Amino acid sequence: MADQDPQIPPALAEFVARMMARPIVPTTSDQDTMHVGADDLPWLEAGDGSALQLLHVDLTQGLWISKSRIPPGHKVIKHYHTGMVFAVTLQGQWFYEETPEAVNSPGSYLFEPAGSLHTLCTPADQEGDTIAWFAIYGANINVDGEGQIVSVYDARAALDIYAGYCDAMGLDRSKLIIVGA
Repeated sequence: MADQDPQIPPALAEFVARMMARPIVPTTSDQDTMHVGADDLPWLEAGDGSALQLLHVDLTQGLWISKSRIPPGHKVIKHYHTGMVFAVTLQGQWFYEETPEAVNSPGSYLFEPAGSLHTLCTPADQEGDTIAWFAIYGANINVDGEGQIVSVYDARAALDIYAGYCDAMGLDRSKLIIVGA
C-alpha cells in the first residue's frame, strides 16, 4: 500500500482491498444446513382427526412451513391468507370446495395468491389420510359463514401453539427450525 492515494484514509483502503479480494460467488456460510427427518418432529393432534407437523418457522419473514394430515371427508374452516402459500401434496387428495374440479393429488403443486378465500376439503370416499406440505407467508384468517373473522393464525401463533402442545405432552421439538426471535 506504499502507492496508496493520500486522500483515501488507510482504514477505507484496507476495507476496499478486503472487498476486492472476496470471491464473486460466496462459497461459505456462517450457518450449517438444517435437516428434519420425516419422524423427527411430533404431530400436533387437533382433536378432529387432523394433525399438523410444524417444520420451520421464520419469524423475521412471517413464514411457517408444515405438513398437514387430514382425514377423509374433512372440511377445514373457510379462510384466506394475507401472504402467498405454496403447497405440495404428498399423499391422498384434497380440493377447495369453491373449485372442486381442481383436485390435488400426490406430487401436485398449488400456489395460492394472498387473499384467496377457500375451504379445504378431502374426499369422503378416500382411503387413508391426506398429507400435504405447506409454506405460508403471513396470517391465516379464518372466517365464519357470514365472512366474519373468527381467528387469526400466523407464524408466531403456529410456533407458540406447537411449542406449548409439545411441551405439555412431553414431546421433543428440538429439531424444529426457528429463525428470528
